[in-house]
Amino acid sequence: MKRLNIEVVMKIIKAMLAVMAVSLIIPGFVFAQERLCVKSGIANMRSGPGTKYDVLWQVEQYHPVIIVKKKGNWYKIKDFENDVAWLHKSLLGKIEGIITIKDKCNVRSKAATKSQVLFTVEKGVPFKVLMRKGNWIKIEHADGDVGWIYKTLVW
Repeated sequence: MKRLNIEVVMKIIKAMLAVMAVSLIIPGFVFAQERLCVKSGIANMRSGPGTKYDVLWQVEQYHPVIIVKKKGNWYKIKDFENDVAWLHKSLLGKIEGIITIKDKCNVRSKAATKSQVLFTVEKGVPFKVLMRKGNWIKIEHADGDVGWIYKTLVW
């Protein structure tokens, strides 16, 4: 009976060591699911963790990202298209944001497909989430436009 308990304990210890080893090999592993949003008007996505690195592209306010790795005050991020870049942590906040993943997304006046279309947006437009109602999300763009979008149209 005691031998069985020791075997179980050894299996648990081995499993814990394996998880620890993975977290050491992949430093960003612990932060892989942390999702933040760009809080500034425009943010430079850089090739490395510092202002001396090239600007790869720019994103708008409310652009959501997933944190892959942290290096000092710089975060390596992944976006909705799995593109990777670096951002300074001061540009990010715990704002709930979404981004359109399809072309010609209708933003409506109410949380219903028969409601008036207020405007249409292309793929890659970020919004702040104001509230959720079933499968609908009330959103606000950085320019102040507000409306409802269906959840399958966003990331």
